[in-house]
Amino acid sequence: MRGGSKTSLIGVAVTSAAASAVLSLWVTGAAGQVKVPARIVGKPNLSGIWQANNEAHWDLEAHEARPGAVTQPGVYPYEYAKVPAAPSLPFGAAGGVPGSIGVVQGDGRIPYTPEALKIKEQNAANWIDRDPEVKCYLPGTPRGMYMPYPIQIVQGQDTILMASEFASASRTIRMNSKAKSPTDAWMGWSIGRWEGDALVIDVTDQNDQTWFDRAGNFHSEALKVVERYTLVDRNTINYEATMEDPKVFSRPWKISMPLYRHVETNAHVMEYKCVEFVEELMYGHLRKQPSTP
Repeated sequence: MRGGSKTSLIGVAVTSAAASAVLSLWVTGAAGQVKVPARIVGKPNLSGIWQANNEAHWDLEAHEARPGAVTQPGVYPYEYAKVPAAPSLPFGAAGGVPGSIGVVQGDGRIPYTPEALKIKEQNAANWIDRDPEVKCYLPGTPRGMYMPYPIQIVQGQDTILMASEFASASRTIRMNSKAKSPTDAWMGWSIGRWEGDALVIDVTDQNDQTWFDRAGNFHSEALKVVERYTLVDRNTINYEATMEDPKVFSRPWKISMPLYRHVETNAHVMEYKCVEFVEELMYGHLRKQPSTP
């Protein structure tokens, strides 16, 4: 998927069959200034543009500040792909990772099995070679909720659409549905329900190609995620996600964080079509080299 980076994802939402049924709830107006009812059929209205403001996309667990992984020997970012025999190119403070107290609840640790922990450590040591985000793959759930990109929620009674700025990732939440997923998918299969004023979403049928963060935290195709969205006030959602994957984890575990509404005038979810940014990184070695005379 190619295209400019200045087109609002409102256009993407309008073309979605799922969104067409719910956009009628919106009052005509500029993006970021659209007025919506406080509740929809008695339930909190989560429609709006939201974003996490933490360090979870680097590492869900507590961690100290550290240099960026772009300093791995022999590996260099896209911008320097044409530098012959480029060495590791540290970005200094611009490539660093900020510290964090973490978002994993309980003891703060992800409960890997011993075998899975070894894979996680290998992933972390080879982050820039293995992280699906570097390759512009869809982020999966829950990672898509706390990457440093806004997410637009369009809420209806029977269907909710969530569209991320990153790689045009989107998912449709079918409310109170018994429909089964036709196949595994990058963003999974989402079935929603209301428990009081909390939106609860069961996410299943994800593939095993996504990670939780840049620290190598991973899962298998058996992953099941239960998300919980609770509106704390008009501009804050308390977001929780509980992960269960018996192939990788010894027990279920949970993350929790706030999501903040974008309230600035004329707020938009833009397009970040990153496929073209990684062509050199992924396929540059296949380019035919000129023959030596």
